[in-house]
Amino acid sequence: MNNLLWLLAIPLVTIFVLIFCNDKRQYRLSAAFGMGLQLLYSFYLVFRYTTERSSGNIEQMVFMHEYKWFDSLNIVFTTGIDAISLALVVLTAVVTFTGILVSWNMEKLPKEFFISLITLATGVFGFFITIDLFTMFLFYELAVIPMYILIGIWGSGKKEYAAMKLTLMLMGASALLLVGILGLYTYSSTDVNLLSFNILDIANANIPVDIQKFFFPMVFIGFGVLGALFPLHTWSPDGHSSAPTAVSMLHAGVLMKMGGYGCLRVAMYLLPEAAKELAWIFIILTTISIVYGAFGAIAQKDLKYINAYSSVSHCGLVLFAILMMNQTALNGSVLQMISHGLMTALFFALIGMIYERTHTRDIRLMGGLMKIMPFLGVCYMIAGFASLGLPGLSGFVAEINVFVGAFMHTDSFHRVATVIAVSSIVITAVYILRVIGALLLGPLDVEHEFETGDARWYERWANIILIVSIAAIGIAPLWLSDALIKSLQPIIQKLQ
Repeated sequence: MNNLLWLLAIPLVTIFVLIFCNDKRQYRLSAAFGMGLQLLYSFYLVFRYTTERSSGNIEQMVFMHEYKWFDSLNIVFTTGIDAISLALVVLTAVVTFTGILVSWNMEKLPKEFFISLITLATGVFGFFITIDLFTMFLFYELAVIPMYILIGIWGSGKKEYAAMKLTLMLMGASALLLVGILGLYTYSSTDVNLLSFNILDIANANIPVDIQKFFFPMVFIGFGVLGALFPLHTWSPDGHSSAPTAVSMLHAGVLMKMGGYGCLRVAMYLLPEAAKELAWIFIILTTISIVYGAFGAIAQKDLKYINAYSSVSHCGLVLFAILMMNQTALNGSVLQMISHGLMTALFFALIGMIYERTHTRDIRLMGGLMKIMPFLGVCYMIAGFASLGLPGLSGFVAEINVFVGAFMHTDSFHRVATVIAVSSIVITAVYILRVIGALLLGPLDVEHEFETGDARWYERWANIILIVSIAAIGIAPLWLSDALIKSLQPIIQKLQ
């Protein structure tokens, strides 16, 4: 079997096994074993990819295979990865596995919950390994639809409203995206018999600039909505706040990264001339996202809403860096996707664990939690330091690349936008330190009954895996950065 198809086969087999399980212990063990195997296989893929490159394979994509679906429309399920997609595959595997651990004690319909969660993850894996736009769109839909079920059934608060709002906004974006994809297909060749959905084929097509300018906003906005592009970001905070813990982890950790990846791989790479001419519009919107999200986080009192608005700001950085169109900024955009995916998954995992013990997410009702749950408190501080860009953690590596790359532009427009975006660092430090002080430090709030007990073994492992990943990128980033730069070269060449 094709190496990449195992990334789809393992979760599908896990779902099949879960169908025939009949008690809670079997559900969680099967889910953990299947997604643990998926995580190990993603590491094996990293080894195989490194070996392939070391042996002299300089092809843009490796492990490519084609499976014909509809010959009449040239729809071919084509798989292939480079360092960018491989890094996001590993991120998805890490977040999914830790999400299973965090959901170890799921009481309500555990079988259905794990099946829905793994189905969502399968859509994300498929999205990152395919280079056929039609198939990519199908996996996009497969990843979005389970979110409605997961939030609507297992969520909290205004879960029906949040699930409906998320689904309608993302489906509206996907409709816009579908028009853009069909446009790319139509202009992929002057010969009707050679029309293709393949990204590599479309990249070699000579699409007229006027046509590019027509379809670029559709594709960029279609993916950008999933990446919380202002002002179409409002689905994200509501979705985060109502989703169960593991779903919030996947929602912010990997689902939103599909938006950034799509903007980079499809909009910028396939429509480069339009990107050069129209980028200024989206730079303004992403700059607003960065600052607005940070200020929004300051105004919130609910831990989930604070992290949700923080995600709007950090995902805005991803799109902002993509639009800068140089090597340093593009490298920073991918590093930011990975860094934010890890640290926001850690944040939401910790918020779920704290809520389970305090029965509240209101920071005004908490204080001194470091005294009764020191392990969780230290983990929360590490997540906060990564978010505000402390050196030695992944957030610093990503943000320094983004800002340095953006400031390389010498014109006033780009530099003013960069200075405004950089101000978000200060705003982020304000709300992170404020939350840490209110939540963890000071005297214990004795007016409210908190359950005693620190992290359980499965919670500790989930936190440790995410923290080690954040530190590995922060302390030694070159092993990842160098691989990403090589894979970014085809995109950079198109944008020069």
